[in-house]
Amino acid sequence: MRRTDATLALAATAVLAATAVFPAFSAAAPAAATATGKTDRLAAEIARLSAILNAAPAEDDFWKQIQGGPGTMLGRAEQALKDGRRNLALQRLGFARGDIASAAWTMAQPEKERSDLPTFEAAWERLGREREREFRLPAATAFDGVRPAFVRGLAEAAAAQAGTLYRASLDYGRSTEPLYGLFYAGNGVAQVEYAAFLRSLSDPKSPAPPPLRSFAPELDALEDQLLRAYKPPVSIDRHGEFITASASLKEARELDAAGLRCGALVKLLDGTMRAGLLASAPDAPVPDDLAQRLQPFEKKLNTPGRDHSIGRTYLEGAQANLPGVTGANPAIALSIVRDVLPRYFAALEPAPPRPARPKPEVTVTLVRWPYT
Repeated sequence: MRRTDATLALAATAVLAATAVFPAFSAAAPAAATATGKTDRLAAEIARLSAILNAAPAEDDFWKQIQGGPGTMLGRAEQALKDGRRNLALQRLGFARGDIASAAWTMAQPEKERSDLPTFEAAWERLGREREREFRLPAATAFDGVRPAFVRGLAEAAAAQAGTLYRASLDYGRSTEPLYGLFYAGNGVAQVEYAAFLRSLSDPKSPAPPPLRSFAPELDALEDQLLRAYKPPVSIDRHGEFITASASLKEARELDAAGLRCGALVKLLDGTMRAGLLASAPDAPVPDDLAQRLQPFEKKLNTPGRDHSIGRTYLEGAQANLPGVTGANPAIALSIVRDVLPRYFAALEPAPPRPARPKPEVTVTLVRWPYT
């Protein structure tokens, strides 16, 4: 269930079908303005990435992959913003941005870096020297002062991913093609830039983030839940979903160990939601009273003077997926009501007793074929 590099689970799909190199291009987007005349940085970033996709060669296999999953998620971010769900829009932007920004960065590099292995390796070394400090795991205090907690959590997670993606890119480029390795390196750069973008969204008027403890007990419980569920046929039929959930768990553990607790909580809740989806069959009926079951959570999340931005993000995700909403996936709403929001509020309380973990055991059975 644990991967050696969890962050690669999502990024890889964007480049596997790339078979050619295309000219670099640039795309600028008009700045979006609020009713007060101030630039809405979130809307402007969505527009900028949309302009990149619109300017990409329509028939190119590389860009078709980017316009697929990441492009669709970017459209969902735009819709969430139109619906007034800014936290959800920012979350969806984060899922889309890395691959889109990395693709644009990759295509802006010299063609030889994308096709010649020694040139790629030299470019990789140069990038590592230029970004050495940014590719380090951030200190626990690196994003002190960034508010609200959800923005800080996304920034912590992005900054922690950057170096992992960069370091993995060298061997990936060697084992596949330089283009793919360069894309991974570009994803590391994209995460650094995303963390900086998130820092620019910080609102000093927001309440201070809540003090957060280690989430080790919750992470152990989530791992146990995933391991119990990882049995045929679901482990075969929904293997990709298990990889994604396990990736969130691994990231949450690393962030928690580094003291980057807002990021750890975001990843813990993301993994909880994905594990909740795996606990139900894709076509299982969803209760009709989900909207009513959300109301007590919404009331608690509206407590004045408290930074519940992380919890509110998942509330918005549930509201966007209630039965009857266009394009909704009610199973997501159910998982958030049943699993995510209860875990969020429990995570703000003192740690529960942590049961002793069983000692690892391995049983090896040797079967000898007759006459061998």
